Amino acid sequence: MRFRHPDGSTVHLAYCTNVHPAETLDGVLAQLRDHCEPVRRRLGRDRLGIGLWLARPAARALVDDPGRLRGLRAELERRGLEVVTLNGFPYDGFGSDEVKYRVYKPDWADPERLAYTTDLARLLAALLPDDVTEGTVSTLPLAWRTAYGPEAARAAHTALATLAQRLDALEELTGKSVRVALEPEPGCTVETTADAIAPVTALATHRIGVCVDTCHLATSFEDPLAALAALDAAGVSVPKTQLSAALHAEHPHLPEVRAALGAFAEPRFLHQTRTRTAAGLRGTDDLDEALGGGALPDSTPWRAHFHVPLHAPPAPPLTSTLDVLRTVLAGLVGGAVPRTRHLEVETYTWQALPAELRPRTRGRLADGIAAELVLARDLLTDLGLKELP
Repeated sequence: MRFRHPDGSTVHLAYCTNVHPAETLDGVLAQLRDHCEPVRRRLGRDRLGIGLWLARPAARALVDDPGRLRGLRAELERRGLEVVTLNGFPYDGFGSDEVKYRVYKPDWADPERLAYTTDLARLLAALLPDDVTEGTVSTLPLAWRTAYGPEAARAAHTALATLAQRLDALEELTGKSVRVALEPEPGCTVETTADAIAPVTALATHRIGVCVDTCHLATSFEDPLAALAALDAAGVSVPKTQLSAALHAEHPHLPEVRAALGAFAEPRFLHQTRTRTAAGLRGTDDLDEALGGGALPDSTPWRAHFHVPLHAPPAPPLTSTLDVLRTVLAGLVGGAVPRTRHLEVETYTWQALPAELRPRTRGRLADGIAAELVLARDLLTDLGLKELP
């Protein structure tokens, strides 16, 4: 979906396809047919943006066979879909029964992360619509925090500097500009937007910026406007923003609240949980750990890294952090000039929701994703942006 900002520039809105992960190219093509096109049709649009996730095997197949890459581009056009951004955070296995910590591998100290992201950038340059010259790739925030010492930090810095050089060369070759955005996430080396400033500014390149994920930012109890102001003051760009909402529990000491939270503790994804205390931010790596008793103070509100559907907050006594999303969006695109032009709804946890909330059919899932996009569209038009055909 495209929107005209009051300054005359175009802002793109997509939804991320990691919600129905496919490991192979054939799986990606089926995904376009079975999920993405039906969402577009529900919205009554001739064109819909998707934030494509290409697992390593699918990306490699496209790199190795230019004919298959041309075929993917043709299939996108045939189904009324367009791609201006890729989600390069998960490497593979995102549809596994248990993802948890594996999503952070390989990290930026591993040469394979550089190779994978380079391939994604080259593929994106080939997939961008003819009238679009800028693409973005979001990526993991360096590494999970453990086993990440000075040597790994130096390796990651070198890899990102090399990537920036490759992106410069890619633009010279294709005329398409691709930027990569580190996505701060709780528990990672770069957990917050503040943590991102030093490694990004050390690179001294416009090619690498920050992807603000509004669920992650909320989970870490960051002040939205202060976070954006700090990035701006440091000269750190926000090439991409992921629109998502975290799980919020105002009174986690109450038995009924803990029971409600327990329904969201599931075995597939990691749900880092945080609370803000007088002594600072406290947290656990997963929600069940927080609920286990004593690991996390329960006298102050908890937030969990569980991407809940934007349009359907959990029932009381829980809520979502949609207000944080609203504030971030206003700060990024509500001003005289948009500070980001690529927005991606990223609710990948539909099938990890409590059983009674999960969509039982493809049609119900498409209905939910379409409803999220409608909500995001309305937020944008309320900020003065105009939806384009």
